[in-house]
Amino acid sequence: MRVLVITNIYPSFTRPASGVFIEQQVNGLAAIGLQVRVLHIDRLVDGPLAYYGMSPKLSKMIPEFNPDILHVMYGGVMADQVSRTNRTRPLAVTFHGSDLLGENLSGFVRKMVSRYGVYCSRRAAKRAGLVIVVARHLIKALAGCCKPNNTQVIPCGIDLERFAPMDRNRCRAQLGWNSAHFQVLFASSNGDPVKQPWLAKEAVSRLASQGTRAELHQMTGVNNLEVPIWLNASDALLLTSKHEGSPTIVKEALACSLPVVSVDVGDVAERLDGIDGCHIAQPDPADLANRLSLVHKRGRRLECRAALEELSHIRIAHKLKLCYERLLQK
Repeated sequence: MRVLVITNIYPSFTRPASGVFIEQQVNGLAAIGLQVRVLHIDRLVDGPLAYYGMSPKLSKMIPEFNPDILHVMYGGVMADQVSRTNRTRPLAVTFHGSDLLGENLSGFVRKMVSRYGVYCSRRAAKRAGLVIVVARHLIKALAGCCKPNNTQVIPCGIDLERFAPMDRNRCRAQLGWNSAHFQVLFASSNGDPVKQPWLAKEAVSRLASQGTRAELHQMTGVNNLEVPIWLNASDALLLTSKHEGSPTIVKEALACSLPVVSVDVGDVAERLDGIDGCHIAQPDPADLANRLSLVHKRGRRLECRAALEELSHIRIAHKLKLCYERLLQK
């Protein structure tokens, strides 16, 4: 089976941390025997008109590669344009979160652009033969624009061979962190206000004021090959986002046995359900600090590797392949 993946987020030389979860999904599909080619529409390099110039690229690549399936891995204008111009191949679209939820924490122009992106996502969902959302709560954001039997919930998988427990002191030595301090990791996204970094900073500041020698580390632009080192060097992962789809960093933290403290966002509560040592907190600095304090007092790593097996990028790839086969049968 041949799959042409079309995405606007993918690791590059200048942005190695961008869209790693897409790359892992592509690697999983290739690992189970599918032939996959990626068309990366780099909006940051080519500008906002990049999506409207995709047609020549698609017109060239489709006859060259002869894919059985087109899979657009992200919504918005890109998905809308592909769904409008494609008339020859079955189409799957995966929505990851902000492409359906929008973004309302920035200025007026960004809000309008975000809302237009959501509108385009819903138009693409109407045309697609297969709609995939990475978390169950995103089905509601589709606003009934596609048939229920066309929709599947499939989170992005992770590489459980790379994301695994490692020696904490050795990882801290690599990063130059103090082994005597309580190290809190915050997966930032280049200052994106949706991530609410101010809330994370205030929570750790309160924890420190209570007598815990705590430090906050913002992980931004880190090569994915180094992310397991950051996770294993930490004592807790802190997530304070306003909205999320299915944050990959939470699954990667759990695979490394790292306790997670998070607000109730995306599918995090579902991922943490039944895992002793993790906490869902209110989006309030005091409550977040109290939950971090519980992790500090417990002082142990998690025991949840078995629960992560279903999120292996190989298992997720098999689920996608089954969906592709059903789409082709239609």
